[in-house]
Amino acid sequence: MGVPFEALLPYGIIITMFGVTGYGLHYVKRFANDGKKARWNRDLWDRQIQQSPSTPGFDVSNPWKIEKRIY
Repeated sequence: MGVPFEALLPYGIIITMFGVTGYGLHYVKRFANDGKKARWNRDLWDRQIQQSPSTPGFDVSNPWKIEKRIY
C-alpha cells in the first residue's frame, strides 16, 4: 500500500523552504560584499589592513592619474 501524496506535502514544503532560505542567505552575503564571495577566517592583519589610513600623496602615485589622455 502506498503513501498518499498529501502526507508528503509538508516535507516537500519544508525542504523547499530550506533551499529558498539557503539561497537567500547566499545572495545577501554576496550583496553585502559587493558581489564577491564571502571571506572566511579573517585574521588580525586583514582587519587592520582594511581600516588603515592612506599616506599623503597616495592619490597621485597612480600612473593612470598622471599620464595624459590619448583621446
